[in-house]
Amino acid sequence: MKKNSRTFKKPQPESASAPSAGSRLNKYIANAGVCSRRDADKLIAAGEIKVNGEVVTELGFKVGQGDEVKYKGKVLVAEKLVYVLLNKPKGFITTTDDPQERRTVMELVKTAGDERIYPVGRLDRATTGLLLFTNDGELAVSLAHPSNNIKKIYKVDLDKPLTKADFEKIVDGLKLEDGLAMVDKLSYLDDKKSLGIEIHIGKNRIVRRIFEHLGYEVIKLDRVVYAGLDKSNLPRGKWRPLTDKEVIRLKHMNSGK
Repeated sequence: MKKNSRTFKKPQPESASAPSAGSRLNKYIANAGVCSRRDADKLIAAGEIKVNGEVVTELGFKVGQGDEVKYKGKVLVAEKLVYVLLNKPKGFITTTDDPQERRTVMELVKTAGDERIYPVGRLDRATTGLLLFTNDGELAVSLAHPSNNIKKIYKVDLDKPLTKADFEKIVDGLKLEDGLAMVDKLSYLDDKKSLGIEIHIGKNRIVRRIFEHLGYEVIKLDRVVYAGLDKSNLPRGKWRPLTDKEVIRLKHMNSGK
């Protein structure tokens, strides 16, 4: 029986004789923004995914054009993958929605396209600098995972000069309430109130907490490098799409982990 003038075929598992056309089901789910491919495999194995009304549990299964994929009763649409880099200004919170109706970073990228994109990680309200948005669920999960050691560089302005003794304490690693905070590099900039700090750990407010632990107030905090991306020709409050080369580099960076 036809439905909406289109007949859905029963899905067929991938085999050596199956046609190569189509997209792997786990990739389709990831491209729909549900989760990473690895987690999509878990959903498939658990029988959480239906294709054309049939539960599919076979990993490596392929879907073609016209197939209907559902998760929890919702039809998934594999969107065009979008990658956007924002130079976040102060005063915006990193969330897709705020019950208190404060300004969110989503306002700043609303002209980036029709696809649903989300911030990768977060910057607190007072922190400025680079923030990546995408609907590539697999890449987002990979970049946010602590084990992938994604490099981030910040410019920090303090309320008073950082002493040499405290400089050494930070370099050696500080024990905070949630464990040891290690930095990769630390350097003085214009004066001893301004520093550059390179880290890969992704704990909440980690840069601010490192300096606050030693009695300093962070006056300004700006993320100037994220995963090899920098702020060149990107004014504060503006966004730009990543180049194909940048996207390939990000994916290659994580494929080797």
